[in-house]
Amino acid sequence: MINKQKITLTLSAGRKDQLIRDNLPQIAFSGRSNVGKSSLLNRLAGRKKLARVSAEPGKTITVNYFNIDSQLYLVDLPGYGFAKRRLDEKKKWSDLTNAYFQNNEKLLMVLQLIDIKTGPSADDEMMLDWLNATGTPYVVAATKWDKLNKTNQQKNLAALRETVGEETPVFPISSLTGEGVEILWNLIEKSVAAVNGVSG
Repeated sequence: MINKQKITLTLSAGRKDQLIRDNLPQIAFSGRSNVGKSSLLNRLAGRKKLARVSAEPGKTITVNYFNIDSQLYLVDLPGYGFAKRRLDEKKKWSDLTNAYFQNNEKLLMVLQLIDIKTGPSADDEMMLDWLNATGTPYVVAATKWDKLNKTNQQKNLAALRETVGEETPVFPISSLTGEGVEILWNLIEKSVAAVNGVSG
């Protein structure tokens, strides 16, 4: 078992040479700006202010490493698709994110966050295409589940599953109510246990 209470922000890497390459497995959080990555990280850890929830989407361009119980990193990647970001900032985002994925043997899985209310953006679809093309393991976390009524929840979930394909797991998530978060955490624990050769 991994003790979620033992979690610390190890590093906010703003340059390629700062990216962590040690022996701990990594689970990366990917998604557009304001999709709820920080809120989900906080909910997973049971903390309110572990990851900073930005009032200005796209402002910060860093790769944030959260060490959990010295067993894994949850890695918060900078959000993409922020329209007001300058061209030089977009290039910095691209270079840093590409460097993170390059030759990262400890990356177990990407949690691709998609807003279930609005559905996949063009940038989300580009990211999904890249994950599929590179064979990077990933699951989809459908965030802001609580923002829809039950009818639209099922309608939007069906549309999202059609977009990503039946073979890709999709987890409806609400960081506000906590719905689906424990299921996602169990998946993370199992992935880490599997790579460490621990059963069950």
